Amino acid sequence: MTTSQFGIIAITAYLAASAALVHSLQTDYIALKSSSWQRLRILVLGWLAALLHGASLTDLCDRAGTVNFSFLSVSSLAALSIVVILLLAALTKPVDKLGVIIFPLSAAIIFMKLAVPEEAHTLKVHSWQMDIHILVSMLAYSFLNMAALQALLLALQDWHLRSHHAKGLIRSLPPLQTMEKLLFQLIGAGFVLLSLSLLSGLLFVHNLFAQHLVHKTVLSIFAWLVFGILLLGRTCQGWRGQIAIRWTLGGFVSLMLGYFGSKMVLEWILNRH
Repeated sequence: MTTSQFGIIAITAYLAASAALVHSLQTDYIALKSSSWQRLRILVLGWLAALLHGASLTDLCDRAGTVNFSFLSVSSLAALSIVVILLLAALTKPVDKLGVIIFPLSAAIIFMKLAVPEEAHTLKVHSWQMDIHILVSMLAYSFLNMAALQALLLALQDWHLRSHHAKGLIRSLPPLQTMEKLLFQLIGAGFVLLSLSLLSGLLFVHNLFAQHLVHKTVLSIFAWLVFGILLLGRTCQGWRGQIAIRWTLGGFVSLMLGYFGSKMVLEWILNRH
């Protein structure tokens, strides 16, 4: 099978997993927790989609070991990283509801990669140090992306509980305290990885101006400061609720602009490699 065929089947599997998740929203959290079959079906469909997604990305690296880092290729790889982390975390944490957003979004990114032709963009400097930097950066983005989605769910859950209209998705979510604890666990893991990403970038990446990486670096440092202040506020001042949600979303927007916004502008608008 070709990578395009794997991509098409992966889209179908993601949509099937999304449909199973939407169906599970009819069940409240306690009943869903005891329904092992329903959760198992979602996880199996999710893993199937992830494996097919991975197979659709085998053309990113050619026989010479050159990796294509074009915008949609990197976006698809990031989406796969987020899905895998979600599925692994779902084995022990109540994060599976994030798939309602992550699965359809991953399917949409695969579709765009198949539908929109792109020129291959390769790294100007390739080494094992750069491989480590890219891997850690991808993991940091994945964890903090999940934290941002968790913050959105937390905001929605908080609003519904305050207005006494807990239905559907809200009834299927864990208690508010559990959701908030999970949010800060995701932020903590993402912050550590983002710190390692910035440190490895400082050590291994040279000629930031020549590689058009200044915008990414500045925005990533700003995001690091935002998440660092949030974690400090949580520890020292007990920040939670709306404060935590706003700071999480603000930090992620800065990180997303740094990781993908500047790359999209450079490749799609300025046509620079």
